[in-house]
Amino acid sequence: MSSASVEAATNMIAAKQSHFRPSSARVERLLARFHQIRNFTTSLCAGLEPEDCVVQSMPDVSPTKWHLAHTTWFFETFILKKFCPGYRAEIPQYAYLFNSYYNAAGDMHRRDLRGLISRPTVIEAQRYRASIDSHIESLLSDADDDLLDEIEPLLVLGMHHEQQHQELLITDIKHVFAQNPLYPVFREKKIDAASANMPMHFLNFDETIVSIGHDGGGFSYDNEGPRHQALISAFAFASRPVTNGEYIAFIEDNGYARPELWLSLGWMTVNEQRWQTPLYWIKCEGAWWNFTLSGFRPVDESEPVTHVSYFEADAYANWAGARLPTEFEWEHAASDCPINGNFVESEIFHPTPVAVASAVSADKPTQDQRLHQMFGDVWEWTRSAYSPYPGYGAAPGALGEYNGKFMCNQYVLRGGSCATSRTHIRPTYRNFFQPEKRWQFTGIRLAHDPQ
Repeated sequence: MSSASVEAATNMIAAKQSHFRPSSARVERLLARFHQIRNFTTSLCAGLEPEDCVVQSMPDVSPTKWHLAHTTWFFETFILKKFCPGYRAEIPQYAYLFNSYYNAAGDMHRRDLRGLISRPTVIEAQRYRASIDSHIESLLSDADDDLLDEIEPLLVLGMHHEQQHQELLITDIKHVFAQNPLYPVFREKKIDAASANMPMHFLNFDETIVSIGHDGGGFSYDNEGPRHQALISAFAFASRPVTNGEYIAFIEDNGYARPELWLSLGWMTVNEQRWQTPLYWIKCEGAWWNFTLSGFRPVDESEPVTHVSYFEADAYANWAGARLPTEFEWEHAASDCPINGNFVESEIFHPTPVAVASAVSADKPTQDQRLHQMFGDVWEWTRSAYSPYPGYGAAPGALGEYNGKFMCNQYVLRGGSCATSRTHIRPTYRNFFQPEKRWQFTGIRLAHDPQ
Protein backbone atom coordinates (compact mmCIF):
# COMPACT_ATOMS: atom_id res chain seq x y z
CA MET A 1 0.00 0.00 0.00
CA SER A 2 1.36 3.40 -0.93
CA SER A 3 2.11 5.99 1.71
CA ALA A 4 -0.78 8.06 0.31
CA SER A 5 -3.16 5.12 0.73
CA VAL A 6 -1.92 4.51 4.28
CA GLU A 7 -2.45 8.18 5.11
CA ALA A 8 -5.96 8.13 3.63
CA ALA A 9 -6.88 5.00 5.60
CA THR A 10 -5.44 6.48 8.77
CA ASN A 11 -7.45 9.65 8.26
CA MET A 12 -10.61 7.64 7.66
CA ILE A 13 -10.13 5.66 10.87
CA ALA A 14 -9.41 8.84 12.79
CA ALA A 15 -12.55 10.45 11.37
CA LYS A 16 -14.67 7.47 12.41
CA GLN A 17 -13.13 7.48 15.88
CA SER A 18 -13.70 11.20 16.27
CA HIS A 19 -17.38 10.66 15.42
CA PHE A 20 -17.72 8.29 18.38
CA ARG A 21 -15.40 10.12 20.76
CA PRO A 22 -17.18 13.00 22.54
CA SER A 23 -15.50 16.35 22.65
CA SER A 24 -13.68 16.81 25.93
CA ALA A 25 -15.20 20.29 26.18
CA ARG A 26 -18.71 18.83 26.18
CA VAL A 27 -17.89 16.31 28.89
CA GLU A 28 -16.09 18.94 30.95
CA ARG A 29 -19.04 21.31 30.64
CA LEU A 30 -21.54 18.70 31.79
CA LEU A 31 -19.37 17.48 34.65
CA ALA A 32 -18.56 21.01 35.80
CA ARG A 33 -22.26 21.87 35.99
CA PHE A 34 -23.07 18.53 37.64
CA HIS A 35 -20.44 19.01 40.35
CA GLN A 36 -21.36 22.66 40.82
CA ILE A 37 -24.95 21.77 41.63
CA ARG A 38 -24.06 18.77 43.76
CA ASN A 39 -21.51 20.81 45.71
CA PHE A 40 -24.02 23.61 46.25
CA THR A 41 -26.35 21.14 47.95
CA THR A 42 -23.48 20.22 50.23
CA SER A 43 -22.74 23.88 50.96
CA LEU A 44 -26.35 24.47 52.00
CA CYS A 45 -25.84 21.87 54.72
CA ALA A 46 -22.79 23.66 56.13
CA GLY A 47 -23.45 24.40 59.78
CA LEU A 48 -26.12 21.73 60.18
CA GLU A 49 -25.50 19.06 62.78
CA PRO A 50 -26.40 15.40 62.14
CA GLU A 51 -29.30 15.79 64.58
CA ASP A 52 -30.72 18.61 62.42
CA CYS A 53 -30.65 16.41 59.31
CA VAL A 54 -32.92 13.61 60.53
CA VAL A 55 -35.97 15.48 61.82
CA GLN A 56 -39.34 15.41 60.02
CA SER A 57 -41.54 18.10 61.57
CA MET A 58 -44.67 17.39 59.49
CA PRO A 59 -45.60 15.08 56.59
CA ASP A 60 -44.83 17.77 53.97
CA VAL A 61 -41.28 18.16 55.33
CA SER A 62 -38.53 15.68 54.50
CA PRO A 63 -35.38 15.33 56.60
CA THR A 64 -32.27 16.93 55.13
CA LYS A 65 -30.66 13.48 55.00
CA TRP A 66 -33.51 12.24 52.81
CA HIS A 67 -33.03 15.12 50.33
CA LEU A 68 -29.31 14.29 50.10
CA ALA A 69 -30.07 10.65 49.36
CA HIS A 70 -33.16 11.09 47.15
CA THR A 71 -31.43 13.42 44.69
CA THR A 72 -28.63 10.85 44.50
CA TRP A 73 -31.12 8.03 43.96
CA PHE A 74 -32.47 9.98 40.96
CA PHE A 75 -29.12 9.88 39.15
CA GLU A 76 -28.55 6.25 40.09
CA THR A 77 -32.01 5.11 38.98
CA PHE A 78 -32.50 7.04 35.76
CA ILE A 79 -28.91 7.18 34.49
CA LEU A 80 -26.56 4.62 36.03
CA LYS A 81 -28.98 1.70 36.05
CA LYS A 82 -29.93 2.46 32.45
CA PHE A 83 -26.60 3.24 30.84
CA CYS A 84 -23.98 1.33 32.85
CA PRO A 85 -23.89 -2.31 31.69
CA GLY A 86 -23.72 -4.63 34.65
CA TYR A 87 -24.27 -1.83 37.18
CA ARG A 88 -25.32 -3.16 40.58
CA ALA A 89 -26.48 -0.92 43.39
CA GLU A 90 -24.19 -1.15 46.39
CA ILE A 91 -27.20 -1.05 48.75
CA PRO A 92 -30.33 -2.14 46.84
CA GLN A 93 -32.65 -1.16 49.71
CA TYR A 94 -31.94 2.52 49.01
CA ALA A 95 -34.22 2.21 45.98
CA TYR A 96 -37.12 1.64 48.37
CA LEU A 97 -36.11 4.21 51.00
CA PHE A 98 -35.34 7.09 48.66
CA ASN A 99 -37.90 6.79 45.88
CA SER A 100 -40.42 9.58 46.34
CA TYR A 101 -43.50 9.07 44.16
CA TYR A 102 -42.30 7.31 40.99
CA ASN A 103 -44.55 4.25 41.02
CA ALA A 104 -43.12 2.95 37.77
CA ALA A 105 -39.66 2.88 39.40
CA GLY A 106 -40.78 0.55 42.18
CA ASP A 107 -42.22 0.53 45.69
CA MET A 108 -41.43 3.30 48.12
CA HIS A 109 -41.32 4.05 51.82
CA ARG A 110 -44.15 6.14 53.23
CA ARG A 111 -43.53 9.86 52.93
CA ASP A 112 -44.87 10.70 56.39
CA LEU A 113 -42.49 8.18 58.04
CA ARG A 114 -39.20 9.43 56.58
CA GLY A 115 -38.21 10.92 59.92
CA LEU A 116 -38.28 7.49 61.58
CA ILE A 117 -35.40 6.14 59.49
CA SER A 118 -32.22 6.54 61.55
CA ARG A 119 -30.21 4.41 59.14
CA PRO A 120 -28.50 5.06 56.83
CA THR A 121 -26.77 7.70 58.89
CA VAL A 122 -26.01 11.18 57.60
CA ILE A 123 -22.42 10.12 56.98
CA GLU A 124 -23.60 7.08 55.03
CA ALA A 125 -25.91 9.27 52.94
CA GLN A 126 -22.97 11.54 52.15
CA ARG A 127 -20.90 8.48 51.23
CA TYR A 128 -23.71 7.37 48.91
CA ARG A 129 -23.61 10.77 47.20
CA ALA A 130 -19.84 10.56 46.69
CA SER A 131 -20.08 7.03 45.27
CA ILE A 132 -22.79 7.91 42.73
CA ASP A 133 -20.98 11.11 41.75
CA SER A 134 -17.90 9.04 40.99
CA HIS A 135 -19.91 6.60 38.85
CA ILE A 136 -21.50 9.48 36.91
CA GLU A 137 -18.10 11.01 36.24
CA SER A 138 -16.75 7.67 34.96
CA LEU A 139 -19.81 7.10 32.77
CA LEU A 140 -19.60 10.51 31.12
CA SER A 141 -15.85 10.34 30.66
CA ASP A 142 -16.13 7.05 28.75
CA ALA A 143 -19.31 7.82 26.76
CA ASP A 144 -19.29 8.45 23.03
CA ASP A 145 -21.35 11.22 21.45
CA ASP A 146 -24.32 8.99 20.69
CA LEU A 147 -24.49 7.84 24.32
CA LEU A 148 -24.03 11.39 25.57
CA ASP A 149 -26.96 12.46 23.40
CA GLU A 150 -29.10 10.02 25.38
CA ILE A 151 -27.64 10.80 28.78
CA GLU A 152 -27.49 14.60 28.63
CA PRO A 153 -31.27 15.31 28.76
CA LEU A 154 -31.63 13.03 31.80
CA LEU A 155 -28.56 14.51 33.47
CA VAL A 156 -29.89 18.05 32.96
CA LEU A 157 -33.30 17.00 34.30
CA GLY A 158 -31.58 15.48 37.33
CA MET A 159 -29.68 18.69 37.98
CA HIS A 160 -32.86 20.77 37.85
CA HIS A 161 -34.53 18.18 40.06
CA GLU A 162 -31.72 18.68 42.58
CA GLN A 163 -32.21 22.45 42.45
CA GLN A 164 -35.86 21.90 43.36
CA HIS A 165 -34.72 19.84 46.33
CA GLN A 166 -32.22 22.50 47.36
CA GLU A 167 -35.18 24.83 47.77
CA LEU A 168 -37.15 22.18 49.63
CA LEU A 169 -34.16 21.49 51.87
CA ILE A 170 -34.10 25.17 52.89
CA THR A 171 -37.83 25.49 53.51
CA ASP A 172 -37.95 22.14 55.28
CA ILE A 173 -35.09 22.93 57.66
CA LYS A 174 -36.78 26.26 58.42
CA HIS A 175 -39.91 24.41 59.49
CA VAL A 176 -37.79 22.00 61.55
CA PHE A 177 -35.94 24.82 63.30
CA ALA A 178 -39.18 26.70 63.94
CA GLN A 179 -40.34 23.86 66.21
CA ASN A 180 -37.32 24.33 68.45
CA PRO A 181 -37.75 26.79 71.36
CA LEU A 182 -34.05 27.66 70.99
CA TYR A 183 -34.83 29.11 67.51
CA PRO A 184 -31.62 27.93 65.78
CA VAL A 185 -30.04 30.09 63.09
CA PHE A 186 -29.53 28.59 59.63
CA ARG A 187 -27.68 31.60 58.18
CA GLU A 188 -26.79 34.84 59.88
CA LYS A 189 -28.27 38.00 58.41
CA LYS A 190 -27.63 41.51 59.57
CA ILE A 191 -30.88 43.14 60.66
CA ASP A 192 -31.03 46.36 58.68
CA ALA A 193 -33.06 49.36 59.67
CA ALA A 194 -36.51 49.18 58.11
CA SER A 195 -36.75 50.93 54.77
CA ALA A 196 -39.53 53.17 53.56
CA ASN A 197 -41.88 51.38 51.18
CA MET A 198 -42.07 52.23 47.53
CA PRO A 199 -45.76 52.99 46.93
CA MET A 200 -47.66 50.29 45.08
CA HIS A 201 -49.14 51.30 41.77
CA PHE A 202 -50.84 49.34 39.00
CA LEU A 203 -49.69 48.96 35.42
CA ASN A 204 -52.36 48.55 32.76
CA PHE A 205 -52.22 45.86 30.09
CA ASP A 206 -54.47 45.86 27.04
CA GLU A 207 -56.47 42.92 25.81
CA THR A 208 -54.31 40.72 23.61
CA ILE A 209 -53.66 37.25 22.29
CA VAL A 210 -50.28 35.96 23.42
CA SER A 211 -48.19 32.82 23.17
CA ILE A 212 -48.07 31.02 26.52
CA GLY A 213 -45.57 28.35 27.47
CA HIS A 214 -41.95 27.51 26.79
CA ASP A 215 -40.64 28.01 23.26
CA GLY A 216 -38.37 24.98 23.33
CA GLY A 217 -35.08 26.86 23.61
CA GLY A 218 -33.12 25.44 26.55
CA PHE A 219 -34.41 23.39 29.43
CA SER A 220 -38.02 23.36 30.59
CA TYR A 221 -40.34 20.95 32.37
CA ASP A 222 -43.03 19.18 30.39
CA ASN A 223 -45.81 21.09 32.19
CA GLU A 224 -44.56 24.35 30.60
CA GLY A 225 -45.82 23.22 27.19
CA PRO A 226 -47.06 22.86 24.61
CA ARG A 227 -46.75 26.53 23.71
CA HIS A 228 -50.18 27.79 22.74
CA GLN A 229 -52.24 30.92 22.13
CA ALA A 230 -54.27 32.46 24.93
CA LEU A 231 -56.67 35.40 24.97
CA ILE A 232 -55.95 37.75 27.87
CA SER A 233 -58.51 40.42 28.64
CA ALA A 234 -57.40 43.88 29.73
CA PHE A 235 -56.09 43.90 33.30
CA ALA A 236 -54.02 45.89 35.77
CA PHE A 237 -51.03 44.42 37.59
CA ALA A 238 -49.41 45.57 40.84
CA SER A 239 -45.93 47.03 40.56
CA ARG A 240 -44.61 45.01 43.52
CA PRO A 241 -45.62 42.27 45.95
CA VAL A 242 -47.75 42.94 49.03
CA THR A 243 -45.62 43.80 52.07
CA ASN A 244 -45.73 42.69 55.69
CA GLY A 245 -46.95 46.13 56.71
CA GLU A 246 -49.85 45.97 54.27
CA TYR A 247 -50.73 42.50 55.47
CA ILE A 248 -50.68 43.66 59.09
CA ALA A 249 -53.39 46.15 58.16
CA PHE A 250 -55.49 43.22 56.93
CA ILE A 251 -54.90 41.32 60.19
CA GLU A 252 -55.74 44.33 62.35
CA ASP A 253 -58.93 44.92 60.35
CA ASN A 254 -60.09 41.47 61.54
CA GLY A 255 -59.30 39.93 58.17
CA TYR A 256 -59.07 36.44 59.67
CA ALA A 257 -62.49 36.80 61.31
CA ARG A 258 -64.58 38.02 58.33
CA PRO A 259 -66.12 35.10 56.42
CA GLU A 260 -67.21 37.32 53.54
CA LEU A 261 -63.55 37.63 52.48
CA TRP A 262 -62.85 33.91 52.33
CA LEU A 263 -63.54 31.02 50.02
CA SER A 264 -65.74 28.43 51.73
CA LEU A 265 -62.95 25.87 52.03
CA GLY A 266 -60.56 28.60 53.11
CA TRP A 267 -62.91 29.73 55.88
CA MET A 268 -63.21 26.12 57.05
CA THR A 269 -59.42 25.75 57.03
CA VAL A 270 -58.82 29.01 58.90
CA ASN A 271 -61.14 27.92 61.67
CA GLU A 272 -59.93 24.33 61.85
CA GLN A 273 -56.26 25.39 61.91
CA ARG A 274 -56.95 28.53 64.01
CA TRP A 275 -54.91 30.71 61.69
CA GLN A 276 -54.60 34.35 62.73
CA THR A 277 -51.34 35.31 61.02
CA PRO A 278 -48.95 34.04 58.35
CA LEU A 279 -46.95 30.99 59.33
CA TYR A 280 -44.10 31.72 61.79
CA TRP A 281 -45.62 34.99 63.09
CA ILE A 282 -46.52 35.85 66.69
CA LYS A 283 -47.40 39.05 68.49
CA CYS A 284 -45.25 39.73 71.53
CA GLU A 285 -45.84 42.71 73.84
CA GLY A 286 -47.73 44.53 71.11
CA ALA A 287 -45.10 44.00 68.41
CA TRP A 288 -45.06 41.56 65.49
CA TRP A 289 -42.24 39.00 65.42
CA ASN A 290 -41.51 36.10 63.10
CA PHE A 291 -39.16 33.17 62.87
CA THR A 292 -36.73 33.38 59.97
CA LEU A 293 -33.74 31.36 58.82
CA SER A 294 -31.70 34.00 60.65
CA GLY A 295 -33.54 33.37 63.89
CA PHE A 296 -36.41 35.07 65.66
CA ARG A 297 -36.67 38.76 64.81
CA PRO A 298 -39.12 41.65 64.47
CA VAL A 299 -41.26 41.68 61.34
CA ASP A 300 -39.89 44.14 58.80
CA GLU A 301 -42.98 45.86 57.44
CA SER A 302 -41.26 46.70 54.15
CA GLU A 303 -40.43 43.09 53.21
CA PRO A 304 -42.79 41.08 51.02
CA VAL A 305 -45.21 39.05 53.12
CA THR A 306 -44.53 35.34 52.85
CA HIS A 307 -45.64 31.95 54.17
CA VAL A 308 -49.27 32.63 53.30
CA SER A 309 -51.61 30.08 51.73
CA TYR A 310 -53.65 30.54 48.58
CA PHE A 311 -56.68 31.01 50.86
CA GLU A 312 -54.97 33.87 52.69
CA ALA A 313 -53.73 35.45 49.47
CA ASP A 314 -57.23 35.35 47.99
CA ALA A 315 -58.82 36.73 51.16
CA TYR A 316 -56.29 39.58 51.29
CA ALA A 317 -56.98 40.41 47.64
CA ASN A 318 -60.72 40.56 48.35
CA TRP A 319 -60.09 42.81 51.35
CA ALA A 320 -57.90 45.10 49.20
CA GLY A 321 -60.58 45.39 46.50
CA ALA A 322 -58.49 43.46 44.01
CA ARG A 323 -57.88 39.86 42.97
CA LEU A 324 -55.03 37.48 42.27
CA PRO A 325 -53.70 37.38 38.70
CA THR A 326 -54.14 34.42 36.42
CA GLU A 327 -50.97 32.57 35.53
CA PHE A 328 -51.39 33.77 31.92
CA GLU A 329 -51.58 37.42 33.03
CA TRP A 330 -48.49 36.85 35.18
CA GLU A 331 -46.50 35.26 32.35
CA HIS A 332 -47.51 37.99 29.90
CA ALA A 333 -46.53 40.73 32.36
CA ALA A 334 -43.21 39.04 33.15
CA SER A 335 -42.21 38.35 29.56
CA ASP A 336 -40.04 41.48 29.29
CA CYS A 337 -38.75 41.51 32.87
CA PRO A 338 -35.11 40.65 33.53
CA ILE A 339 -34.54 37.60 35.69
CA ASN A 340 -32.76 39.26 38.58
CA GLY A 341 -33.53 39.54 42.25
CA ASN A 342 -32.93 37.83 45.57
CA PHE A 343 -32.07 34.19 44.84
CA VAL A 344 -30.46 31.44 46.87
CA GLU A 345 -27.07 31.58 45.14
CA SER A 346 -26.76 35.37 45.48
CA GLU A 347 -23.30 36.50 46.51
CA ILE A 348 -24.83 37.66 49.78
CA PHE A 349 -27.49 35.05 50.52
CA HIS A 350 -30.54 36.61 52.15
CA PRO A 351 -32.47 33.72 53.69
CA THR A 352 -35.56 35.92 53.76
CA PRO A 353 -37.34 38.06 51.15
CA VAL A 354 -35.65 41.45 50.98
CA ALA A 355 -37.40 44.74 51.60
CA VAL A 356 -39.02 46.13 48.48
CA ALA A 357 -37.22 49.46 48.75
CA SER A 358 -33.88 47.66 49.11
CA ALA A 359 -34.49 45.61 46.00
CA VAL A 360 -35.48 48.71 44.05
CA SER A 361 -32.41 50.60 45.19
CA ALA A 362 -30.14 47.74 44.13
CA ASP A 363 -31.66 47.60 40.66
CA LYS A 364 -31.77 51.39 40.20
CA PRO A 365 -35.09 51.44 38.40
CA THR A 366 -37.34 54.35 37.75
CA GLN A 367 -40.59 54.25 39.62
CA ASP A 368 -42.79 54.66 36.56
CA GLN A 369 -44.22 51.81 34.53
CA ARG A 370 -41.98 49.07 35.84
CA LEU A 371 -42.67 45.81 37.60
CA HIS A 372 -40.41 45.04 40.54
CA GLN A 373 -39.40 41.77 42.19
CA MET A 374 -41.12 39.59 39.63
CA PHE A 375 -38.43 36.97 40.21
CA GLY A 376 -36.95 35.80 43.50
CA ASP A 377 -38.03 36.70 47.05
CA VAL A 378 -41.50 35.06 47.08
CA TRP A 379 -43.46 32.65 44.91
CA GLU A 380 -46.56 34.54 43.85
CA TRP A 381 -49.91 32.77 44.01
CA THR A 382 -52.08 32.95 40.91
CA ARG A 383 -55.80 32.19 40.73
CA SER A 384 -55.15 29.56 38.05
CA ALA A 385 -55.76 25.91 38.83
CA TYR A 386 -52.82 23.69 37.95
CA SER A 387 -54.07 21.90 34.86
CA PRO A 388 -52.58 20.71 31.54
CA TYR A 389 -52.07 23.05 28.63
CA PRO A 390 -53.92 22.16 25.41
CA GLY A 391 -52.20 19.18 23.79
CA TYR A 392 -50.24 18.20 26.90
CA GLY A 393 -49.37 14.54 27.35
CA ALA A 394 -47.19 13.05 30.06
CA ALA A 395 -44.14 11.12 28.89
CA PRO A 396 -44.18 7.33 29.23
CA GLY A 397 -42.47 5.60 32.13
CA ALA A 398 -41.50 6.80 35.58
CA LEU A 399 -40.32 10.26 34.47
CA GLY A 400 -43.78 10.88 33.04
CA GLU A 401 -44.92 10.99 36.67
CA TYR A 402 -42.79 14.08 37.33
CA ASN A 403 -45.54 16.69 36.86
CA GLY A 404 -48.61 15.42 35.07
CA LYS A 405 -50.15 13.28 37.79
CA PHE A 406 -50.35 16.25 40.17
CA MET A 407 -52.70 18.27 37.96
CA CYS A 408 -55.57 18.20 40.44
CA ASN A 409 -56.61 20.38 43.40
CA GLN A 410 -53.55 22.65 43.21
CA TYR A 411 -52.87 26.26 42.23
CA VAL A 412 -50.05 27.69 40.13
CA LEU A 413 -47.37 29.97 41.56
CA ARG A 414 -44.88 31.98 39.53
CA GLY A 415 -41.56 33.77 39.86
CA GLY A 416 -39.40 31.86 42.34
CA SER A 417 -38.31 32.84 45.85
CA CYS A 418 -35.28 33.67 47.95
CA ALA A 419 -34.72 29.90 48.20
CA THR A 420 -34.82 29.37 44.41
CA SER A 421 -31.75 29.26 42.17
CA ARG A 422 -31.60 31.96 39.52
CA THR A 423 -30.49 29.37 36.96
CA HIS A 424 -33.60 27.32 37.72
CA ILE A 425 -36.32 29.92 37.06
CA ARG A 426 -38.01 31.11 33.86
CA PRO A 427 -41.05 33.27 33.04
CA THR A 428 -42.83 30.07 31.96
CA TYR A 429 -41.99 28.08 35.13
CA ARG A 430 -45.12 26.64 36.77
CA ASN A 431 -44.80 25.80 40.46
CA PHE A 432 -47.87 24.32 42.15
CA PHE A 433 -49.17 23.61 45.64
CA GLN A 434 -52.42 22.80 47.37
CA PRO A 435 -54.25 25.96 48.49
CA GLU A 436 -53.69 25.38 52.22
CA LYS A 437 -49.88 25.03 52.05
CA ARG A 438 -47.82 27.72 53.78
CA TRP A 439 -44.31 26.39 54.52
CA GLN A 440 -42.87 27.56 51.20
CA PHE A 441 -41.88 31.20 50.57
CA THR A 442 -45.27 32.04 49.07
CA GLY A 443 -46.54 35.60 48.72
CA ILE A 444 -49.02 37.89 47.02
CA ARG A 445 -49.13 40.18 44.00
CA LEU A 446 -52.43 41.85 43.20
CA ALA A 447 -54.27 42.38 39.96
CA HIS A 448 -57.65 43.83 39.06
CA ASP A 449 -59.94 44.24 36.13
CA PRO A 450 -60.16 47.61 34.34
CA GLN A 451 -61.70 50.25 36.55
